[in-house]
This record gives sequence, C-alpha cells and structure tokens, in this order.
Amino acid sequence: MDSSVIGLIVVAVVVVAIIMVYNGIIGKHNAVDRAWASVLTQERQKNKIIPLVEQLVEQYKLHESEVLTKVTELRSAIADMSAGVDTAKLAAAEQRTNELLQGLKVTVEAYPELKASDVYMKLMAEISEQQEQIGAAIRIFNANVEDFNNAIEMFPGSLINSILVRKQKIASFSDSEAQAGFEYKPNL
Repeated sequence: MDSSVIGLIVVAVVVVAIIMVYNGIIGKHNAVDRAWASVLTQERQKNKIIPLVEQLVEQYKLHESEVLTKVTELRSAIADMSAGVDTAKLAAAEQRTNELLQGLKVTVEAYPELKASDVYMKLMAEISEQQEQIGAAIRIFNANVEDFNNAIEMFPGSLINSILVRKQKIASFSDSEAQAGFEYKPNL
C-alpha cells in the first residue's frame, strides 16, 4: 500500500469521526429540545385538567352544602317539636322531609356516587399524578441536558463544537424553592 492511500484512509476516518461527533451533538441538542417540549406538554396537560376537576369538586361541594343545610334545618324542626304536640310544626317538618328526600332522589339518580370527599380524593390523586408525570419529564430533560453538555464539553466533541456547531451549554432544570429546603449546596 502506498502512502497516498494510507493518507486518504486516515483523512476519511477523521472526516467520518468528525461527522459522527457533529451529528451526535446535533442529535443530543434535539433530544434536549424534545425533552423540554415533553415537560411543557405535561405542565399544559396539568393546567388544563386541574381547573376542570376543581370546578367539578366545587359543584359537588355546593350541592352537598345545600343538602347539609336542609338536613340541619330538618333536625332543628324536629327538635322544636319535642316541647309538645304541634301539628303545624309536624306538617312543616314533614314538608321539609319530603322536599329533602325528593331532592336527594333526583340527585342520586343524576349522580349515583355523589360524595365530595371522594371527589376531593380523586382531585388530589389527579394532581399527584400530574405532578409525578411532570417530575418524570423533568428528570428525562435533565438527563438529556447532561448528555448534550457532556457531548459539547468533552474531547473531541468540544473541539468539533467550538469549530463547527457552536452550541452553548444548557442549564439543567432547577427549582429554587426546593433548593431552599436544603442546607447542603454542592460546590460546583
């Protein structure tokens, strides 16, 4: 083999290596971009779902509050009757009982499992699920940021990046409120 063929092979290997590193940097940058889009998508999902669930909980809470008020009024009316026989009070209490039962019957037919505490529990579960998904998306984003930053800061990626790509280091997601809860601060 003559030296010109060896030289061509060496140049070809170097060019292929440069192309691979260059494409690796671009691919990692795009992965970071996609991961951040996933974080935003999860946050958007949470921001759209939670107000709807809260609105439903408020409607249930108002209904249960009305029912509780009616039951309290009925108990008061029954307690007032204990002093003596008063048919007018009995008739009024009976009327309130019928109204309450009729209202409950209609409500139960429309909402067979109407109970605000269950709805609150489901709301809390939904919020927790949304937060877990956002947390997972942030962890994926931070992992992609680390891969990208390593690709542009480590040799030979740092050389290729400074000459051809010129991408800047990306900061990982951080939460200042969460950081305030820790006395320890890494000396990075």
